[in-house]
Amino acid sequence: MHTADNKLLEMLTGYAAAHQHPVNIFVHLVGIPTIMLGVLIPLTWVGMDLGPVHLTLAHVVLAGFFLFYLTLDAVFALTFLVGGYLLTLLAMRIGALPPATSGLIAGACFVGGYIAQFIGHAIERSMPVLVRHPIQANLAAPFFTVVELFKLAGLRDDLFHRVQANVAARRQEMPESR
Repeated sequence: MHTADNKLLEMLTGYAAAHQHPVNIFVHLVGIPTIMLGVLIPLTWVGMDLGPVHLTLAHVVLAGFFLFYLTLDAVFALTFLVGGYLLTLLAMRIGALPPATSGLIAGACFVGGYIAQFIGHAIERSMPVLVRHPIQANLAAPFFTVVELFKLAGLRDDLFHRVQANVAARRQEMPESR
């Protein structure tokens, strides 16, 4: 197996181990893009015109995430880029509202999204990765959202079967560590 494949499989196994309950998965599918929107909105407030194109910090962050995700998996990264770009377009529309309004929406999305994550993990009875590794969690969460959508659509089942086998093996090695 290729080194990038091993890295991807290891990341997905670690994530899947704490995200097995359907309610927690659903909460993450809604909450993570909501948090992203909350972050992207204020990033649209800072930008510059490059000829006919208006480039904002939201675009720069989106590109950075895409490049990082590209090191993990090209198909997942491209899917993220499309979804992230659509989310950035929405953030730009909201960011164009009066600052008090767009700031309130951004804050509500950010805080509400995180509250939802903690509720999902309470249902799952697992510790959110955010508590132990906040930077890693925030960098990886949008990627895992894309991965989960692929899983729900029944795409790349071979990868998900390997991930679930790894999760089961880890649980046998570490009895009731949750």
